[in-house]
Amino acid sequence: MPGIPLNLAVHRLAVDSTVKPVKQKRRHFNMEGNTAVQEEVDKLLKAKFIREFYYPEWIANVVMVTKTNGKWHMCVDYTNLNRACPKDSFPLPKIDQLIDSTAGNKLLSYMDVLSGYNQIMMHPNDQDKTSFITGQGLYCYKVMPFGLKNAGATYQRLVNKLFKPLIGRSMEVYVDDMITKSQMTHQHPEDLRQTFQVIRENQMRLNLAKCAFGVAAGKFLGFMVHERGIEANPKKINAIMDLESPNTLQQAQGLTGRIVALNRFISRSTDKCLPFFKIIK
Repeated sequence: MPGIPLNLAVHRLAVDSTVKPVKQKRRHFNMEGNTAVQEEVDKLLKAKFIREFYYPEWIANVVMVTKTNGKWHMCVDYTNLNRACPKDSFPLPKIDQLIDSTAGNKLLSYMDVLSGYNQIMMHPNDQDKTSFITGQGLYCYKVMPFGLKNAGATYQRLVNKLFKPLIGRSMEVYVDDMITKSQMTHQHPEDLRQTFQVIRENQMRLNLAKCAFGVAAGKFLGFMVHERGIEANPKKINAIMDLESPNTLQQAQGLTGRIVALNRFISRSTDKCLPFFKIIK
């Protein structure tokens, strides 16, 4: 995975110079956690995503998260670093508009970028600030890691630039989720060819396991999209149906948050949720 050319995108950290760097104390894991961290570090070193670093001013801890498939995923706790960085206000597309413009097409191709953020390089002057600590040593990222405050904005800025001629016509892109759409079946191979041409020219890599080409329906940004229109994702419905009756403020807020994600499918949803809002008050 060679990464996106530096003249197209590179991630910089605008750290406030008045903020004192923070060195987090190392967290300890059990035997299973330590093994998972070591395996992840070895994999990142082999991919040349990270490198060893000495005498860092910023040090963050790793956090091990269990994925839906049961495997471990290593994240880095950049809470302190993120607080020292101003927000990049680059706008993300409105999900409702993307969904509406995708529905009603004959054929769709869903594409997921392989470790999307990691395909953008960190600026050499900022790599040291991404340092993290493990039982094996200190490392920093050469590529843009997950967890940084403005990583999503940097990625969206890149895809807007790369796919500008296609967005709104034959493509829709939300950060690292991409979809190629065609109103006519015979048109889809040409639309895909144009998408692949941009991907190849800019050295982007896709995750084949999460791609689906030339299908009539599929899930995009949490919604089921097909030629007839839009449907709610059954998993989101089940998340509400299986929820226990709220007993705390946080549980009530969680319920209303789940309902908001489906409000376009519920007539007069605001009126129906009024008792929940009163309870939260």
